[in-house]
Amino acid sequence: MKAVTYILRCSNGQYYVGSTENLEERMKLHNSGKGGQFTSRHLPFELVYTEEFDSYAEAFRRERQLHGWSHAKKEALINGDMDKLRQLCKCK
Repeated sequence: MKAVTYILRCSNGQYYVGSTENLEERMKLHNSGKGGQFTSRHLPFELVYTEEFDSYAEAFRRERQLHGWSHAKKEALINGDMDKLRQLCKCK
């Protein structure tokens, strides 16, 4: 079974990162206000990024990694700007 790590852009401009084995059902939960406390307070949202994995464990590891990223790093990933992402990852 495939699993997905996803990023939502919420109405307040912040990003929500999650993972699931059923993206369609998870989006329905978020839209109904039952998908997470954060998204329920910041509806509507837009699905802006997905990444597919072979297992939920892999998707969840990626979710945890992305939680630690800055807004700018998430934005670079979403936009596919790998040069900017590499630049933001460099230690200062």
